[in-house]
Amino acid sequence: MSYFSSKNESATKPPQKPVMGETTRVEAAPAPKQPDMVSTLGQGMLITGNIVCAGSVQIYGRVTGDIHASQLTICEGAKVEGKVVAPDTVIKGTFNGTIHSNSVKLQSTAVVDGEIFNKALTIEQNAQFEGVARRLETPVAAPTAAQAKGEDSAPALAPVSPIAKIVV
Repeated sequence: MSYFSSKNESATKPPQKPVMGETTRVEAAPAPKQPDMVSTLGQGMLITGNIVCAGSVQIYGRVTGDIHASQLTICEGAKVEGKVVAPDTVIKGTFNGTIHSNSVKLQSTAVVDGEIFNKALTIEQNAQFEGVARRLETPVAAPTAAQAKGEDSAPALAPVSPIAKIVV
């Protein structure tokens, strides 16, 4: 029995039947990966109120209120005021308020005024940040589907300890 064969050889041979008492290995097809749903608030939109999203959120317009999402991107030209709770946050636009996130990236076009509670903070050259950055003791979790449906209240924020004051 040969362990190596060419494509033509294996295509011409009929499949062998297992011998009684012999185990056969059946590989299951990989489960189809569900696409990550991205919610987008377009340019020219003004949202006043809280947003809870179990998936990713991209903001091109203006939001005044709290945002709890699994991933948040505040795009260039967007303005957000309030509190953000998201495991991953990218800011390219303007933000005033408080951010609680495991990973925060301030891109070169970002203008941020407020507090950033984080595990990892990246500030690109030319980004403007005025405020306080503090280290998170416990990681931030994404909202559950039940929280996004309004069936469960949002979890309390984790306690933080001050690390550094940064003015860029």
